[in-house]
Amino acid sequence: MNRTMNAHVQIQDEIQSQIQELKKLPENITVLFLAANPIDTTSLRLDAEARAIQETIRKSEYRDTLRFETRWAVRTSDILQAINEVNPDVIHFSGHGALNGDLAFENINGEMKLVSKEAMTQTIRTLSDKVKLMFFNACFSSTQAQSIVEYVDAAIGMNTSIGDKAALVFASQFYSSIGFGKDIKTAFDQAKAALMLEGIPEETTPELYVRNSLNAEDLVLVKPKSM
Repeated sequence: MNRTMNAHVQIQDEIQSQIQELKKLPENITVLFLAANPIDTTSLRLDAEARAIQETIRKSEYRDTLRFETRWAVRTSDILQAINEVNPDVIHFSGHGALNGDLAFENINGEMKLVSKEAMTQTIRTLSDKVKLMFFNACFSSTQAQSIVEYVDAAIGMNTSIGDKAALVFASQFYSSIGFGKDIKTAFDQAKAALMLEGIPEETTPELYVRNSLNAEDLVLVKPKSM
């Protein structure tokens, strides 16, 4: 009897703790979409990806909670400016990635300028606890995600190259799931499922990393209406 009662009390305490965490969530969250496709790199359908994300957010349950801000042809000098202007909860990069994990932004001439994981990590370190999720939708970006997750709750990156179609399908479903109030782990898994449903054999490419001591299933970005 005592064991049963203790277990019941423990469950109730856990539920109350989860409720309190949900109450702390902001009323609205902002996603900053940074896109770069330098003129000396292969053309990507980044506009189609952004449109697909916007459309799935618009169709989601909590569409009024999610604000989607885009920045195009992003230069290295634009990164901090955009982050400071928008003050995002989620930063999403779409573009090219190098084999060593560097990200391809643009220089003043529109040509490729690589940004290392050390530079991106230092950038995110300056943002305190505001940014909850980093999403690198670029080839070979898992090392960026691994490096940066020390300073954000969760990060997503790609462990190899990823095709244009796969990047679009994965990202749009991920944000759709977030827009329906799913936790980050469920949204990630549903995005992988979407690739499989479309017959795109790249579901093992995305990787999800979570800050030490955190559980991805407890990480919810959108505050439920009842809170």
